[in-house]
Amino acid sequence: MSEDRLALLARLTEGLDADSLYWLSGYVAGVAASSRHVPLSAAIAANVAVPLPAAVAETQASARLTIVYGSQTGNAKRQAEALVREAEGAGLNVRLVRADAYATRELAAERLLYVVISTQGDGDPPDDARGFVEFIQGKRAPKLPQLKFAVLGLGDSSYPQFCAIGSKIDARLAELGATRLFARGDADLDIASVAAPWAKQALEQARDLLKSDAPSVPRAATVTPLRGAAHVHAPAWTREKPFAASLLTSQRISARNGTKDIRHIELSLEGSGLGYHPGDALGVIATNPPALVDAVLAQLKFDGERALSLQGESHSLREWLLRKREITTLSKPFLVEHAKRAKSAALEHALAPEGREALRELLGEHQLIDVLHAFAAEWSADEFVAALRPLAPRMYSIASSQKAVGEEVHLTVAVLDYEKFGTRHVGAASQFLATLPEDADVPVFLEENERFRLPSDASRDVIMIGPGTGVAPFRGFLQERAETAAAGRNWLFFGNPHFRSDFLYQLEWQKALKDGTLHKLDLAFSRDQSEKVYVQHSLRRRGKELYDWIANGAHLYVCGDATRMAHDVDAALRDIVIEHGGKSDEDARDFLNQLAAERRYARDVY
Repeated sequence: MSEDRLALLARLTEGLDADSLYWLSGYVAGVAASSRHVPLSAAIAANVAVPLPAAVAETQASARLTIVYGSQTGNAKRQAEALVREAEGAGLNVRLVRADAYATRELAAERLLYVVISTQGDGDPPDDARGFVEFIQGKRAPKLPQLKFAVLGLGDSSYPQFCAIGSKIDARLAELGATRLFARGDADLDIASVAAPWAKQALEQARDLLKSDAPSVPRAATVTPLRGAAHVHAPAWTREKPFAASLLTSQRISARNGTKDIRHIELSLEGSGLGYHPGDALGVIATNPPALVDAVLAQLKFDGERALSLQGESHSLREWLLRKREITTLSKPFLVEHAKRAKSAALEHALAPEGREALRELLGEHQLIDVLHAFAAEWSADEFVAALRPLAPRMYSIASSQKAVGEEVHLTVAVLDYEKFGTRHVGAASQFLATLPEDADVPVFLEENERFRLPSDASRDVIMIGPGTGVAPFRGFLQERAETAAAGRNWLFFGNPHFRSDFLYQLEWQKALKDGTLHKLDLAFSRDQSEKVYVQHSLRRRGKELYDWIANGAHLYVCGDATRMAHDVDAALRDIVIEHGGKSDEDARDFLNQLAAERRYARDVY
């Protein structure tokens, strides 16, 4: 193969995950089989995907379950993979497709479709499902009278738009004429409580439908695209079985006289066997602040030593609140239960359709203790614990490259600690990490993020946009690029309120600029001048050069807050494409969606 063709092949496969690579291998093998007149049976024996006649393809769709997933952090992907394993174990013909790899033209032929999709930020689809959701919602979506479907939505009920994307997909498919097999599942952070019964029902329905609709064509003709995502080895350490990582360093990297306490934390992974890539996340299983537990017990006049059994577990009430239940963030389901007891007009208004903004403020600014103070209510201990969500692990973008730090993992943590409504507010995990003594153990596990990876072609340029603690993964990116002597250029956009107190990792960035590891650094300190300046302003100011980098193959990464920053940055990028690429607004959106599909525009937002 010539060098030109090898270069084209490298560009084609760059950034593709296992699903896409397996599909591509099957497609190419199918083309080879077709061009050489290889018999279909031989191609099937070789386990390749072969283009089939339209009539056979139609028969395939009628005898197949398709599961489409859209996942930002991996939870929806794991649920979809688990369902695939169960379906395969039941002998069903099933295919698993990531939303951005799904050929939307196939939707009109589908007969049985399950969608497993998360909602991020303020009601946004995961990045790998943006195009899929736009298609389903748009005027090009076909009528689907032949389709039977079910939807599992994943979300976080501390956000007002809880599971909004799953709800929209569910409603839109029904609007297009499809038949809903059973009610949509809306899973909160305790995913299994909703996902497990939903999956059981999904499997039963698929077994009945595919058995009754079984085609008369030979089973050998139903060749589906190859994939490997559903066949993964379970990691040694998980959220259910975390590794005890020893605390090595907890160093404040914001000014001591500043308004923020930002910590650089280093943990030892020695003896764990854990390996990670820049862009992955570390899950921390925290303990709630003891003072907050005491405050909740005192407010409700509960005896913390009382034993309480729930869902097969028995602990003291204090232990439930300390280690098992969420008491720093609010959720809408808890507010609904509290409103039944509080009989407050203000609380009932916030939960009514017209009270959306009041609910947004309540969930965004209040903690559990604030609601208990503001809206008095009588609770039994059993009902109270049952109404609270399980304490979820906190996920932190990893701020290191293992090639540079060995058996360590580094984090950048903003410590939440402030006064509001006459009460001290603290973050569960950040306060847990900030108050740990030296050499203390931290229960952790790794979370892969395949969609947030450096380009496999090290000659590609990289643009990194990370305000605040969103800069964390880019510290790991830069370490990795230095360790691998990557030839591509690196450009960092960073912002925070003040240069003197909030320039995180300042000396490291300056050293990288000096030694040539970092080629460009654009800064936006929003409060250091009369007009506020954010990273999106820096992007627009450097728009022409930024577009040139992107047009010439650069990869673009964004990390940080999903509810505001990510929207503003995306809007700035769209404006840059319009102005400097000469595109319409719709074409600019398509351009960014295509970059995302090619893994050249990746976001790690929360």
